[in-house]
Amino acid sequence: MYAIVKTGGKQYKVAPGDRINIEKLDAEVGAEVELPVICVVDGETVEADPAKAAATKVVATVIEQFKGEKVLVFKFKKRKNYKKLRGHRQQLTRVEIKSVGTAVAE
Repeated sequence: MYAIVKTGGKQYKVAPGDRINIEKLDAEVGAEVELPVICVVDGETVEADPAKAAATKVVATVIEQFKGEKVLVFKFKKRKNYKKLRGHRQQLTRVEIKSVGTAVAE
């Protein structure tokens, strides 16, 4: 069984036991968070109806808050002596998926 969840403007395929890096959540390390569900796949059945899929719970535990790899943004215009170099490190949260569906996986 797996689900498609949406968080931080992105969609992720998750199953129990998965560890994923998502955009920063305002939660303490060790806290449990519930992620909004878009689609649920259970073996052969696919539940893509937004109302029914939203009733399914995906529970995750926050493992750590950290910064991602540095991304360099370089802008230039040829023959105009214009160059800019900027860097950015995104704030991320690593979570572990505890359960998909109503039953809690221990």
